[in-house]
Amino acid sequence: MSKKVVTLVLGASENAERYSYRAVEFLTNQHHPVYAVGRKSGQIQDVPIVTSISSDWTIDTVTLYLNPTLQQAYYEDILALRPRRIIFNPGTENPVFEEKARLAGIVTQEACTLVLLQTGQYSLY
Repeated sequence: MSKKVVTLVLGASENAERYSYRAVEFLTNQHHPVYAVGRKSGQIQDVPIVTSISSDWTIDTVTLYLNPTLQQAYYEDILALRPRRIIFNPGTENPVFEEKARLAGIVTQEACTLVLLQTGQYSLY
């Protein structure tokens, strides 16, 4: 049995066509605890979408669905969470933020969360 990975999905959307929606859905279907942060509040299945990151959260993995320009507003909040890993999904690659994360001791991965989940690699890093 794979370990459960507490995940923050940043860039969450109620639009079922978006990859962030599918990631929340897939994570919850695999029983990973999920926090979802988006520009607008809402809901994906039983997961509320909130509009800001809480410093009270204990996060293992942050998976990004925001372009690099929009990520900048979240740098401090994400680094303050001290997640073990940040996944930069396709289109979110950000060498500046990746370097900041690595300097803070956070593993960075340029990968697709959906592929990692579908191939059983999500919990293996």
